[in-house]
Amino acid sequence: MEQTESVQFEQFETKMFKELTQKAIDSSKINPELYSKYQVMRGLRDLEGKGVLVGLTEIGEVHSYIIDEGEKIPVPGRLTYRGIDINDIVDGFIKDERYGFEETSYLLLFGHLPNAEELKDFEQVLTAYQKLPEDFVRGTILKSPGKDIMNMLARSILSLYSYDDNPDDNSIENVLKQCMKLIAWMPLLAVYGYHSCAHYHGNKSLFLHSPLPHLSTAENILHMLRPDSKYTKLEAALLDISLVLHSEHGGGNNSTFVTHVITSTGSDTYSVMAAAIGALKGPKHGGANIKTYNMLEDIKQNVTDWQDEDEIKAYLMKIMNKQAFDRSGLIYGIGHAVYSISDPREVLLKEYAGKLAQEKGLAEEYDLFSRVEKLAPDIVLGHNKSGKVISANVDFYSGFVYKMLGLPLELFTPIFAISRMSGWSAHRIEEIVNNGKIVRPAYKSVAPRREYIPLSGRN
Repeated sequence: MEQTESVQFEQFETKMFKELTQKAIDSSKINPELYSKYQVMRGLRDLEGKGVLVGLTEIGEVHSYIIDEGEKIPVPGRLTYRGIDINDIVDGFIKDERYGFEETSYLLLFGHLPNAEELKDFEQVLTAYQKLPEDFVRGTILKSPGKDIMNMLARSILSLYSYDDNPDDNSIENVLKQCMKLIAWMPLLAVYGYHSCAHYHGNKSLFLHSPLPHLSTAENILHMLRPDSKYTKLEAALLDISLVLHSEHGGGNNSTFVTHVITSTGSDTYSVMAAAIGALKGPKHGGANIKTYNMLEDIKQNVTDWQDEDEIKAYLMKIMNKQAFDRSGLIYGIGHAVYSISDPREVLLKEYAGKLAQEKGLAEEYDLFSRVEKLAPDIVLGHNKSGKVISANVDFYSGFVYKMLGLPLELFTPIFAISRMSGWSAHRIEEIVNNGKIVRPAYKSVAPRREYIPLSGRN
């Protein structure tokens, strides 16, 4: 009897939700012409795609064009952290044969490059903060393994609120301490979350390596991820560069804007960062690297001659015409909301990805991706006829880099989150220090006025 009732309810539920879904869709549609009529800046962008100015920051700047006699002229993309060009930052620690993520985190948080003593003290504090609260791994990460690491990261961060004696104290000293702990904890939360998922949902062996105090963040990620803890210097260096390049991207990107929005309400650090994780997870934001990786894998399988540019073009046209890959009509990793001629992060990542490809014996695959990168912009522009100059973005090579590093697909976006925690932290502190108003943009109601109808009179 109970089983019959269960089947009947499932049938009722299916029918009801089919009807309710259509009602929800119908009641949510807004006439597209109204957006133009009321000059709505959809996505907080103007008609040319330029972001609406809603705040000021000294943390990061994304530059992609100049104005000459009133005309917008695209230029090679430039990214600066606290006014310092990202190329100079990377060149600096590479020439010294050092790892740069810790130095970059210090720069973003405190506004200047640390001297040797300041960097040593900062790294010492991060190392001390690496230990998670007692029983946290067993009770939170292993006891309730999830199937998505980004969701596990958000849940873990929210759970850490309960282990904080002053979680709602928004003084700068306390917020800074919370942020530095999260920067130190993120590699553990992500890697342990993956191992938990792989074990309980993928039937893989479970092993948990503790971070080592003498290793950099990049080295510790590889050490904790791999069963034998082994990695080459080039592998660690490339992961470190990737962490640096993803640390910050101005205040206007979605997840960083979310950080400002939630901070402006007076909420706690853990709620803010969990919300930022949720924003970054989306395939239009941090999750784009997975889409790009899957597309490039599809191209590898369907292009027989990787050196034949005509064959590559033909397949890219199939993707654009919704005849191949996911039939979305999008060539992922090509084009960016801000950059046009070039994405400086992509330029740097491509350079070092080529070196690792040689070490890994993947030079032919790297050359294929380079050809796709060269051919795709013209195909997209020819199809869309927008006239906008476009190029590859950082996602184009990041998935390839992560694959060469042996990172599982499930960790691609969490690695992004590990990096961006530094930038989010700096923006949260900046929002608190400047005591801004609660972020509350306007939405105009376009619903017609109607009278209330008593229940007995409704059809």
